[in-house]
Amino acid sequence: MDTKKKNREHISALADGALPKEDLELASLALRTDDGQQAWEVYHRIGDTLRAQASIDLSPGFSERLAARLAAEPLHGQRAGSLEAELGAPAALVRIVAIVLTQAS
Repeated sequence: MDTKKKNREHISALADGALPKEDLELASLALRTDDGQQAWEVYHRIGDTLRAQASIDLSPGFSERLAARLAAEPLHGQRAGSLEAELGAPAALVRIVAIVLTQAS
């Protein structure tokens, strides 16, 4: 496993409160890098967004309509090596939650 990916796993576990004590020093070192700081911010934005959506009432069928619209979207290439490309699913989740929050307002 490459170092960048391992560092992000440590940072993610730290953000979730699931980091073993023996990995605390490694996570601390990872947070001192630009990539580590960006990952920390992304993981916290994801958590903040998920907590913020708790009280939203969606119309019936909203999830199905959203899934259909997302499936119909054309695929665009991502920059190789971008943080979003490497985080993948968490970054996509933030986008979906942002759409939900925008439409619910």
